[in-house]
Amino acid sequence: MPDDQDRQPRTHQVVPADEPLPAVLAALDASERGLTAEQARVRLERNGPNEIAEERRNPLLEFLGYFWGPIAWMIEVALVLSLLVRHWTDAAIIGVLLAMNGGVAFAEEHQAANAIAALKQRLATTARVRRDDVWQTVPVRALVPGDVIRLRLGDVIPADARLLGTGSLDVDQSALTGESLPVGRGTGEVLYSGAVVVRGEADALVYATGADSFFGRTTSLVQEAGTVSHFQRAVVRIGQYLIVAALVLVTLTVVVSVARGSRVLTVLEFALVVLIASVPVALPAVLSVTMAVGARQLARRQAVVSHLPAVEELGGIDVLCSDKTGTLTQNRLAVATPWTAPGADAADLLAAAALASREEDRDPIDLAVLAAAPQEAGPGGEVVAFTPFDPVSKRTEATVTTPAQGRFRVSKGAPQVIAGLCAGDPTAERVETAVEDFATRGYRALGVARTDTSGRWRLLGVLPLADPPREDSAATVAAARELGLEVKMVTGDQTAIGREVARRIGLGEHILAADTLTAEPLGTEPPATAPQAGDGEQPARPGPDGQSPAARVEAADGFAQVFPEHKYTIVKLLQERGHIVGMTGDGVNDAPALKQADAGIAVSGATDAARAAADVVLLAPGLSVIVDAIRQAREIFARMVSYATYRIAETIRVLLLISLAIVAFDFFPVTPVMIVFLALLNDGAILSIAYDHVRGADKPASWDMRTVMVVAAAIGLMGVAETFLLFALADQVLGLDRDLVRTLIYLKLSVSGHLTVFVTRTRHPFWTRPAPAPVMLGAVLGTQLLATLIAVTGVLMTPLGWGWAAAVWGYALLWFLVEDRVKLAAHRWLDRHPQTAPARAVPGPP
Repeated sequence: MPDDQDRQPRTHQVVPADEPLPAVLAALDASERGLTAEQARVRLERNGPNEIAEERRNPLLEFLGYFWGPIAWMIEVALVLSLLVRHWTDAAIIGVLLAMNGGVAFAEEHQAANAIAALKQRLATTARVRRDDVWQTVPVRALVPGDVIRLRLGDVIPADARLLGTGSLDVDQSALTGESLPVGRGTGEVLYSGAVVVRGEADALVYATGADSFFGRTTSLVQEAGTVSHFQRAVVRIGQYLIVAALVLVTLTVVVSVARGSRVLTVLEFALVVLIASVPVALPAVLSVTMAVGARQLARRQAVVSHLPAVEELGGIDVLCSDKTGTLTQNRLAVATPWTAPGADAADLLAAAALASREEDRDPIDLAVLAAAPQEAGPGGEVVAFTPFDPVSKRTEATVTTPAQGRFRVSKGAPQVIAGLCAGDPTAERVETAVEDFATRGYRALGVARTDTSGRWRLLGVLPLADPPREDSAATVAAARELGLEVKMVTGDQTAIGREVARRIGLGEHILAADTLTAEPLGTEPPATAPQAGDGEQPARPGPDGQSPAARVEAADGFAQVFPEHKYTIVKLLQERGHIVGMTGDGVNDAPALKQADAGIAVSGATDAARAAADVVLLAPGLSVIVDAIRQAREIFARMVSYATYRIAETIRVLLLISLAIVAFDFFPVTPVMIVFLALLNDGAILSIAYDHVRGADKPASWDMRTVMVVAAAIGLMGVAETFLLFALADQVLGLDRDLVRTLIYLKLSVSGHLTVFVTRTRHPFWTRPAPAPVMLGAVLGTQLLATLIAVTGVLMTPLGWGWAAAVWGYALLWFLVEDRVKLAAHRWLDRHPQTAPARAVPGPP
């Protein structure tokens, strides 16, 4: 049994991060003098290198995987059958569309790999480590649990470690935990791999490496995260509807025709052509082109789309989870209105604090104080001595000389420390009240004092510090709500800070602490240790009010004290409640949630990891560009719904017409060549729908297949009825030759088919603004003029002549007006008969 334990990697599960330092040393069989080279070699073999393992797939197999699935199978069957019967034109078109679909999908699908690579780039490459009692530089990948490393200003921490000795460090881990300020770390406290040392020098004990580190847990979440887009699901569902309908009707037609004595080979060839025309070969391509054109339009609005289905998801999100630091706020400290002691004023307070600050240290607090201090106010003077901030004394101090006031000292630091410094000053007793008041509003407090002429310390006041909201955040939140979006803030800062920011930008003040979402409480302060890697997702527990975790997440205005696991969990819980979730962020800590969200949005200035995990990358600062991007995405979505409705209606019109004509009248209404012409001209020109002028929805848009199918069926059945009426008039009343009748029907199907686009592009009357885009209008008119020329001159069919062609155009235009009324009636019926549990959906194009 001991041997088995020795062979197990020493991961977080073996050495919990919250154990006392002596227990960690004992568990790792290590000391503060480090390991020997032999110990390090054995542990490296046992634990593996300190790096993020990356699963590599065969690119060829990955590419071939995009040709596997229901729609792909039907398209491939159609391709094989076309080759077998030597329909070379059909085969070429189908082959090109099939290759296009697979190629586009393959090019887009490397998001997780890119995210992992970007995460790895942030890690250090070499480290100073003590082995055999000698300090040496080794590659970071060679570090093992038990190593003692030395950390200096500017170093990227190479592995999870615990601070040794009496040293202290300030580290910037905002990109990992979301905390907006550097945090101090003392003896025994945790340092996360990927954080940056911004002050101090110390030795540390490595206790977790590679995938077992907090950083490694983040990357594993990125690998696990991901959803199947609603666009992909919709394409599959539409394809399945059309395929099933085609197979049923074609089978019926073949059986009836063969039973009547028709030549089997002729019937099968005709059925093949009908089947090819019915399979939605162009459906994925048209929708992809629509999204690609929309992505270029979004890029002009400073929103770059890295994953095409995100265009549709962006238009459908109804919950937007926004990172606070650097997204809703400016990611810099600013001084708010201070509390001043009796006899002092704000200008003197700020001037004294500025004298106790030094710009060259680039300390965030010093920079905020210097930015707020009035240049002309206060005592001024020359700083002759300066003591920088010390984590032990928790204050800075400067000795100043002025011609008018002589020599005096100023100090700023932790309010309790400054109050203790001014022990003889009765106003110092009021510091605690001021600090508590600022804390309830989410401010970090800073005490300021100076010496008087007798050399005694006198309190000047307390400065509140906070990361202020961006100037456009409140307006962006309001605009998002007008679009039907619920905005939820997600931050690594304390609950009070999150609540104050949320209040100032109009989000609401119902901010949940992240520990309410996990099985074990993480404390009321930002946790000093990461949640245990290797445990998987922490099970969420019911709240004190009995609500489920998902219900509490849904009701909250925001979340504080979160780690990457929490952000990831928040997104998943919202998705479980049926929401389409957008997530904005800029840090490494946001990458898993960005990847899991339906629409991950990396804001301007985001880390490489956040940009690689996101579906949309904003180039302009702030969130205001998101409002424009969502409006644009909803217009793109409206175009896709318009095309899907058109395509289903056309399949019903052609397929049902042919099947009923053969079954009921033993009449083939069109020839195989005519079906090919219909497919080529109509599906080719319809690509122009990607450029159409449409009006986006006022609410989140999502695929409502009930509405799409009802409207498409109503229009399609109307088309069948009007075409049968034309057949009856031509055949029974006018007594035209059957071959001429077929040409009439061909031209009617072609013209009416494209006029259907103008019916489906809006749920309102077809003349409703905005007017159709010139490019779409030109494509439709151009292809129908070509179709008319084919029919009039008799290319591979009986010539129709200009007189009959004009009559068909008039007939089609008349029924176009009727179809528009049928569409309106279908929408009215749907509005009066909603689903029992209606989805958040847009019933067709707006």
